[in-house]
Amino acid sequence: MIQGIRHIIFDLGGVLLNIDYHRTEEAFIASGITNFGHLFSQLKQSPLFDDFEMGKISEQQFIAGLQSIAPGMLTEKQIITAWNAMLLDFPLRRLQLLQQMRLHYDLFLLSNTNEIHETAFNKILMDGHSIPNIGVFFDRVYLSHRVGLRKPMPEIFELVLNENSLSPEHTLFIDDSHQHIVAAQKLGIQTIYLEKGMTIENDIFKAKQ
Repeated sequence: MIQGIRHIIFDLGGVLLNIDYHRTEEAFIASGITNFGHLFSQLKQSPLFDDFEMGKISEQQFIAGLQSIAPGMLTEKQIITAWNAMLLDFPLRRLQLLQQMRLHYDLFLLSNTNEIHETAFNKILMDGHSIPNIGVFFDRVYLSHRVGLRKPMPEIFELVLNENSLSPEHTLFIDDSHQHIVAAQKLGIQTIYLEKGMTIENDIFKAKQ
């Protein structure tokens, strides 16, 4: 573990929540939006998705935007189901780790997400573990669509630091997107880049033998 850490900022998707972007891409391709991979990916996305993640447009406007580019008529339910297809599960060991770490660190969640996914991932948490809200594991939760900012904008990291009086040198940020890691490093935050195939329970906070 990196030394001197008092505060830990976690990303959500790909770090705590298992996700598979290809499942959503495949669902939309099957629905007729064959260029979905060019519109949305982990690395980049079109303004429609950026605006939704930053709360600039509503759920209904987002759905209407996707309906407008589909060759056939997609229902609201079809779009929501396809959009949520990427969200998989919260492994129990990760949730147990968060509970244990709260005894020793200030914990924060910082996620680029949206209102459809927020409803869905909390339902996954409730259905799988009888926990009503991801916020129970954290001191503060920062979701992009609620604060009007998104990673890798420096302002969203500064918001977390300033609102909670965190020193960057005593703060650790864990994310699976390299561009987000670079943005945090520029502010002096210590970081761990969770590369493909790595998990926090097996590669970072694994139990001592």
